[in-house]
This record gives sequence, C-alpha cells and structure tokens, in this order.
Amino acid sequence: YCTQGNHALSKIPDVEIDPEGTFKYILVNVKVKDGDASKEIVRGTKSAEYHNHIFDKVSPAMEALGMECKCLGGGKIEHNSQEKKLRVFGESTAFGKADHAVSAEKLKTVFNNYEITLG
Repeated sequence: YCTQGNHALSKIPDVEIDPEGTFKYILVNVKVKDGDASKEIVRGTKSAEYHNHIFDKVSPAMEALGMECKCLGGGKIEHNSQEKKLRVFGESTAFGKADHAVSAEKLKTVFNNYEITLG
C-alpha cells in the first residue's frame, strides 16, 4: 500500500556520492513526519569540509519533502570508479562512527558491480 509519505520516501535516492575520490559521508535516517515509514540514506561529497556540512544540506531538503532526519554517524568513502571499488572507513568527530555495514549494503544496491570493502 502506498501512503503519500511512503511514496515521497521511495522517491528519495538511497545513495548520493561523488563519482570519484575520497570524501566524507554520513548515514542518515529519513522518517516520514507523523508516520512510521523510514529508511537510511548515504550522502557523501568532497565539497564538504565537515560532516555537518553534508547534514546541513540534506536535512532542509528532506524537511521540504515532509521528512524528519537524524544523522546516524559518518565516515569516509574512497570511490575508485576505474577499478570499480568502494571503501567505507573512518568516523565523524561530530556524529560518531556510522554503521559502515549498513552503508555498504546501501552502496551495493546502487553500485552492484563494485567491490565494496570496510575499514
């Protein structure tokens, strides 16, 4: 069944990361306001000097869609698009360490032909 909130939730990409390089990332829980539906999303970019810079962009965008955001932690992603490899490691000073295994599962859904390593 599809409530409006669930529909909006399904439209949010699970993963948005830079196509190349090593950069900070955060794992965010996105929940439908006044609803039960939620999911985790991965966001990472080189343009962010700090993990909270990513969250400060993601949160208002999600709120505009009627969602609530909670940062579950952060780390770094090393993206090698030539060798089709992703490495998830490190932690965020502000948000603590994300559950990299959860992040890796999310990455797998988008980069299904990649080798994904932790640590």
